[in-house]
Amino acid sequence: MLRIENVTYIYEDKTVALKEVNIDLKKGRKIGIVGSNGSGKSTLFMIFLGLLKPTKGRVIFNEKELKYNSKTLSELRKKAGIVFQDPDKQIFFSNVFDDVAFALRNLKIDENEVQKRVNDAMEKTNITALQNKPVHFLSYGQKKNVSIAGVVAMNPEFLFFDEPTAGLDYRSQENVKNILENLADKEEKTIVVSSHDMNFIYEICDYIYVLNKGHVLSEGKKETIFLNKEILDKAELEEPFLVKAYKYLGKKLYENEKELFKH
Repeated sequence: MLRIENVTYIYEDKTVALKEVNIDLKKGRKIGIVGSNGSGKSTLFMIFLGLLKPTKGRVIFNEKELKYNSKTLSELRKKAGIVFQDPDKQIFFSNVFDDVAFALRNLKIDENEVQKRVNDAMEKTNITALQNKPVHFLSYGQKKNVSIAGVVAMNPEFLFFDEPTAGLDYRSQENVKNILENLADKEEKTIVVSSHDMNFIYEICDYIYVLNKGHVLSEGKKETIFLNKEILDKAELEEPFLVKAYKYLGKKLYENEKELFKH
């Protein structure tokens, strides 16, 4: 279990990044964190992962207030992992297999277990064919998959994705979407996604938190949030295409574009 209660975070320059924020990751299997630039999304992720300590409020992990000591933080980071927007920030080795295995080996996990978990993670992220390739020969999209595989190999309960489709072409975006859906629906992981792409958030997430100037402006099921234009306008967010088709073209409110174009 992972949630934050009444969290405020103030940077050293007195900037208030978050103000009395409450977020419970039990409310959805696929949670979207949306908001314009400067709304506090990145700070929120760092709070959840124990990389920043709240100025006020608390993080609740396994029904206990998070303690910022090495033992507790190590336990948290086995349960919660993050995939950063820039995959180069998470790639440490020149060889794909060794890079995916990096965190596991760093934890001194038995090599037979490492081999099993890395192979499983590569299969889930569609990079098995790349395992012996030098990382610097990979495309941006392939590097993104390698960075996801490195986190998947750790087998966390909670996976945080910061702008997972930024800079990707259509095919790579669809691949990432499928990976996230499989992690949530088949592997029963909780995924938390931050993105400026409201079409992606609408299709992938089931519960949404809207951040605006450091506080939670609104929260709820995706249909509730995205059909409220007043909320979207205040948070400076675009209506998803499927919502526009429903509101302005009289179409049914479909879950994804594939369903829309079947009818």
